[in-house]
Amino acid sequence: MNQIRYETDAEGIATLTFDSPDGPVNTMSLAWQADFIACVERVIAEKDKLRGVILASAKSSFFAGADLKGVLQLTEKDAPAAFRNIEAIKAAFRKLELSGRPVVAAINGAALGGGWEICLAAHCRICVDDPKIELGCPEASLGLLPGAGGVTKMTRLLGLQAALPLLAEGKLMRPGEAMQLKRARAWIAANPEPKQPWDRKEFKIPGGGARAPGAAMMVVVAPAVLTQKTRGLYPAPEAILSCAVEGTLTDFDSAMRNESRYLAKLMTGQIARNMITAFFFNLNAIKSGASRPKNVPKWKATRVGILGAGMMGAGIAWANATRRIPCVLKDVTPEQAEKGKAYSAKLLEKRVKQGRTDAAGAAQTLDLIKTTASADDLAGCDLIVEAVFENRELKAKVTKEAEPRLAPDGIFASNTSTLPITGLAQASQHPDRFIGLHFFSPVEKMQLVEIIVGKETSDATLARAFDYVQQLGKTPIVVNDSRGFFTSRVFSTWVSEGQAMLLEGIPAPVIENAARQAGMPVGPLAIADEVSMKLAQMARKQAAADPSAEGRIFRQHPAYALVDRMVDEFKRPGRAGGAGFYEYPAGGEEFLWPELKRLFEKPGTAWDMQELKDRILYIQAIESARCLEEGVLRNVADANVGSIFGIGFPAWAGGALQFINSVGVAKFAARADDLAAKYGERYACPKIVRDKALAGEVFV
Repeated sequence: MNQIRYETDAEGIATLTFDSPDGPVNTMSLAWQADFIACVERVIAEKDKLRGVILASAKSSFFAGADLKGVLQLTEKDAPAAFRNIEAIKAAFRKLELSGRPVVAAINGAALGGGWEICLAAHCRICVDDPKIELGCPEASLGLLPGAGGVTKMTRLLGLQAALPLLAEGKLMRPGEAMQLKRARAWIAANPEPKQPWDRKEFKIPGGGARAPGAAMMVVVAPAVLTQKTRGLYPAPEAILSCAVEGTLTDFDSAMRNESRYLAKLMTGQIARNMITAFFFNLNAIKSGASRPKNVPKWKATRVGILGAGMMGAGIAWANATRRIPCVLKDVTPEQAEKGKAYSAKLLEKRVKQGRTDAAGAAQTLDLIKTTASADDLAGCDLIVEAVFENRELKAKVTKEAEPRLAPDGIFASNTSTLPITGLAQASQHPDRFIGLHFFSPVEKMQLVEIIVGKETSDATLARAFDYVQQLGKTPIVVNDSRGFFTSRVFSTWVSEGQAMLLEGIPAPVIENAARQAGMPVGPLAIADEVSMKLAQMARKQAAADPSAEGRIFRQHPAYALVDRMVDEFKRPGRAGGAGFYEYPAGGEEFLWPELKRLFEKPGTAWDMQELKDRILYIQAIESARCLEEGVLRNVADANVGSIFGIGFPAWAGGALQFINSVGVAKFAARADDLAAKYGERYACPKIVRDKALAGEVFV
């Protein structure tokens, strides 16, 4: 056995120490499962000589969970074998529970997913008192369910109403008591004949099962509430709900077997593969610094300057202060700068009311934001981020004014969403130390930051920008310079496509519903209002002017005519302007502008909901593939994570390029050709997709 060390001491305590030689964490690989089953058999064979069993880990974490690399290899035909493997490991857990000897899990670090289910197989769990340790079942976020006993046991331990948020939403727990190995031994000595709660005759599920009066109403309402959240696109939460409810209506062993069936179906399905790819492998690759230059030492910002105290600048100041980074928030007047700081004060006040901080802590955080109207106060900043209006001349002006105040070797960043960084860097005296940091609005909620590398940006500058984004606790993706970069470029495609549908005569409510049914967070008309059609119009006109000056062709889109009418003719530029595709009544909920029906709907226009959903998803995937083909994107992981976190591409699809994989690359190319024949060259299949289809490859 090379995955687990089995040691028995003079007191008759058997310690099973998990210590995988294959990496820094323990995972429930097939090799580990075989070793664990063998260890349990040895415990049973030697139980007359044993007083108890301790489950421990030699790693810094206790147990990381399932072997997700193995899960990615599964397909639907593997479901029967997967079910048998799940049942085999659960049988070993059950033997340990019923061995007649006390079993203690000595939790020294994170125990997630299958790791937490190992802990649930013990009669007692004792954990190090470290607030950084996470415990629980995050499987739903990967398209799976806790099928090694997690659903059945958590429901029986906590009751339906308390367990479901932990299971269906993947909420994690923190340890509440300290652990030392001697405490595990003391518990064994004090409990020589343990039983799991569900094995005791007097056991009752807290709050009763699904038929109990308190739970019955919840069981009736829960499916509708869940469907409202998932839109029927995420099978894991629905399976967890069904599994938990059904488990309370039967005996323990039947509930465990039913749970295995649900897990086997999920783990051999495409959605789990998509979500595991994006939220485990792609996201971990980004967090580990796969896109960061390796030859540059780690770096931390010590003082950050922010130019512009509008919504973006105020949000960036908040992001710095809440991560204990002193910052200087500059605007044209002290009053404007203070207004930006007040944004953080408002957010901190909310945190105090929620009990997430106290008044003293909030005051300390707010003190980290210094407001000013003088560029001299930026002196000594090792990073300055300009977040002024999206105008090239204005950005050049503030760059020239602020850059000389940087600390020696300090770096300068532009929070632009569309303007090429190489062009903006022309205003810099040190273009090698100039980079793009595209934050997303609202900054306090949006996790992604798009780092844009200009033609002269150095590796050292990129590495510092990457480290800074992680210092803020955010997720960085790295792209090469291009108009609109990656996220804004792809974002505009699906928004414009929704507008084109309106021009085709398709009813506005149908368009909005199609996007939501596809898994987008909101409809294209609603998001067009949010980002402002006036700003989109200005950015488009600048984009058209630049290629013309360079002798290049700017491609028109049918939606541009609609935006011009909304802004210029109807004076409806978007939400910030008080009116757009939606009406925004004071104190009421927004609703679609009724005149859209008269102005744009065409009676008799045929539409197919699946085709509308395809158009919304395919146009984004096609543009993402083009970005990879052109070298704007550097890797597939940034494409998938960036499209989900920055654009709102559906998580069930695993990101824009994983969506192509899940459809099947050849099938995707054929469907793109079909859409191009109907709607134009914007759907033309990129060569990189055709090449992969011919080679039988996928995007990895």
